[in-house]
Amino acid sequence: MAEIQRTMQNLDLVGGNVALDFANSGDGPVAGGTPTERLHTYGDLLTFAQRSELIGAGRAAELRAEAERRPAAAADVVERARVLRDTLYAAFSAVAHAGRARQEDIEVLNSFLEEGMRYRRLERDERCCGWTWSAGEEPLAQMLWPIVNAAAELLVEGELERVKTCGNEACSWLFLDMSRNRSRRWCDMKDCGNRAKARRHYARQRGSAAD
Repeated sequence: MAEIQRTMQNLDLVGGNVALDFANSGDGPVAGGTPTERLHTYGDLLTFAQRSELIGAGRAAELRAEAERRPAAAADVVERARVLRDTLYAAFSAVAHAGRARQEDIEVLNSFLEEGMRYRRLERDERCCGWTWSAGEEPLAQMLWPIVNAAAELLVEGELERVKTCGNEACSWLFLDMSRNRSRRWCDMKDCGNRAKARRHYARQRGSAAD
């Protein structure tokens, strides 16, 4: 059976926070396997941003056209996005296992946060006001700012004890465990959870056959 190609389009958004979902877009580096890169092009970044509702279809079309006009700038944004993505994974996996992010990862996040906060604006909404993000000096990078902002808010104000990594060691995706008794073990029960159940069932069958 042919292996399904892993792309931003079929990335399961199961993290419970856009920063964790973005961190999960790079498979393998911590699990010890060969990394599976989903973020190859600026179009991949746009796909994630649209699926995560960071930008709408109209803005995505404008940014795609801008990236086509300025391919070197788009490639630079993709490289920066990978740095942010990998730093998010390192920071939150450290939180999940040790309770605290490493200082070197916090410093990288601060550099992104310092830049992005310049572009945060209040905007009227149905309640009163909400946050929005201006295009900034490099509009191609604008989807990075709400991602790093979500990470900062989670690190500062979130229930960090709910940040976990998937119990499937071949996966190790990050997620927020919002279950009442904080017993969630898998990034997705229908995927990694079902695989674990199948392995346990197979082990029991083998054990019974050996008796």
